Amino acid sequence: MLWMRMELPCWFVLFLSCLQSLSAHNDFFTSIGQMTDLLYTEKDLVTSLKDYIKAEENKLERVKRWADKMDSLTATATQDPEGFLGHPVNAFKLMKRLNTEWGNLESLVLSDTTDVFISNLTIQRQYFPTDEDQTGAAKALLRLQDTYRLDANTISIGDLPGVTHKSHMTVEDCFELGKIAYSDVDYYHTELWMAQALKQLDEGEESTLDKVTVLDYLSYSIYQQGEIERALEYTKRLLELDPEHQRAKGNLKYFEFQLEKAKKSAEEESAKQEERGKRETTEKKKKQKSQKTFSLIPERKKYEMLCRGEGIRLTPRRQSRLFCRYHDNNRNPKFVLAPVKQQDEWDSPYIVRYLDIISNTEIERVKELAKPRLRRATISNPITGVLETAPYRISKSAWLTEYDDPMIEKINQRIEDLTGLEMDTAEELQVANYGVGGQYEPHFDFGRKDEPDAFKELGTGNRIATWLFYMSDVSAGGATVFPDVGAAVWPKKGTAVFWYNLFASGEGDYSTRHAACPVLVGNKWVSNKWIHERGQEWRRPCGLSETE
Repeated sequence: MLWMRMELPCWFVLFLSCLQSLSAHNDFFTSIGQMTDLLYTEKDLVTSLKDYIKAEENKLERVKRWADKMDSLTATATQDPEGFLGHPVNAFKLMKRLNTEWGNLESLVLSDTTDVFISNLTIQRQYFPTDEDQTGAAKALLRLQDTYRLDANTISIGDLPGVTHKSHMTVEDCFELGKIAYSDVDYYHTELWMAQALKQLDEGEESTLDKVTVLDYLSYSIYQQGEIERALEYTKRLLELDPEHQRAKGNLKYFEFQLEKAKKSAEEESAKQEERGKRETTEKKKKQKSQKTFSLIPERKKYEMLCRGEGIRLTPRRQSRLFCRYHDNNRNPKFVLAPVKQQDEWDSPYIVRYLDIISNTEIERVKELAKPRLRRATISNPITGVLETAPYRISKSAWLTEYDDPMIEKINQRIEDLTGLEMDTAEELQVANYGVGGQYEPHFDFGRKDEPDAFKELGTGNRIATWLFYMSDVSAGGATVFPDVGAAVWPKKGTAVFWYNLFASGEGDYSTRHAACPVLVGNKWVSNKWIHERGQEWRRPCGLSETE
C-alpha cells in the first residue's frame, strides 16, 4: 500500500489543538477561563474563512482575465468574421477554444473551493457552545442587571465599571435577550430589553428587525405586568406602522374594554372608600414603614445590597476593634523570622485575611493544573445527597491533590502552619473559575442538623473551617458576602481569608452563611480548602458552652 504524506497548514494544527482542549468541556458559560479557548478557536476559523475568500478571489480573477481576453478577441473577430477565419491558425484556435478551453473554464467555475473551510467548520461546530450556553450567558446578563441595578442602556453601550474592552449591543442582541426572558415568562426583563431594542431602532440603528415585531413583544409584556394603559399606547403605535396587524387589532379592542372596565371598578371602589374612611389604610402604611429595617429585609435583597457595597453593618466602634498585624502563629518556626501580614476583616463571625500569602508563580501553576480538569460546579442535594448542578452556582471547579504537583503539598502545609489545624483530614484543594455573571448564592459550608449524613462518606466529621485563596483581582463585583451579619469581603489577588464554620463546641455558626456575588467585569479565580473536625481534637479543644 502506498501512503501519501499530507502537509497541514499551521493554522489547522493550532485549530486541532484547540479542539482537543475543548472536546471534554461543556457549559462554557460557567467558566471564563475555559471560554478563552473559544476565542482562539474563533480566530482559527476566521483564518480558514480568509483562506477560502482568497481562493475564491483567485478563481474569479482567472475567470475575469479569460473574459477580458475573449471580449477583446471576439470584438475583433466579429468585425470581419470571414477574413478572421481565413487565417488557418485562427480557425484552429476557435475549434480548440470551443472544444477544450471553454470546457476547462466550465470546470474552473464549477470547482468547489469551500471544501476545506466547510470541513473545518463542520469539525469545529460539534465543540461550539450550545443553546444552553447562549441562554445561560443571557440570563447572566439579566442577573447582573438586577444585582447591580444597571439599566438596559448602560449594558447595551458597554459602559460598565472597570471595563477595558467596550462592546456595544446591537438591536438584534437586545431583542435576543428580550426573547429569552419572554420564553421564561419573565415579562419584566422582556419589557426592559424590547424597549432598549426599540430605542436603538428609533435612534436610526440599521437592523434586519422591524419595529412592528419589537412593539408586538413590548406591548404584550407590559400588558402581562398589568399596565394596560401603556400596553394600549404601544399597540396603537404598532397599528400606525402596520394597520392590518390582526393580533394588534384584536389587542386594541381588548385593552380598551379592560380599561373601561377598570375605570368603572375604580369609581365604585372610590365611592365605597369614602364611606369607610381612610383609617384602615393609614394604619397599614404605618405598620409597613416600621418593618423596613435591615434585619427584616429578605435575604436575597440583603445579598444584592452587599454585592453593591450597600448595607454593610460595620459601625465605627466595631471597626475600631479590627486590627492588622504580623502573624507567626504562636512563634511557628517557619514564621518567626518572616511573619505574614494578617488583618481583621470582620469581628463576628471572626474573619481574617492573610496578605501576599500565595505567589503569582504558585497561582499560575495552580491554574495550569486545574484548567484542563474544570467541570461544572455541583452542590449536594440536601434530600438525596446526590451531587448535581444548580442555577444558583455558576462556576467550574477542579480538585488538586498533593500527588498532582509538589507545589500543592507546599500550599497545604502553609495553610496548616498558619491555622494550626490538621490538613490530613481536610478535603483536597478545590479550584474554581467563575463564568459569565458567575456566582454562588447564600449557602453554608458546614452540614446542618437536618443533614446528619452530609459528609458521612468522608468519615472526617463536619467542616470546621474554610480557607479561601483569591487568585485574581476582579474589576467589578465578585465579593464574598455574609448576608446575616452584613459583611462583605472583596477579592484581592494573592490574599486568603479564613473563618471557622463551627464553634469550639462543635455547633454550627449560622452567621457564616455566605455567598459569592456575581462577577460583573473580570475573571474570578479562587481556591479553597475545607478543613474537617477529625484530627483537630488537640489543636482546637472543645468549648464548654454551645456558642463558645
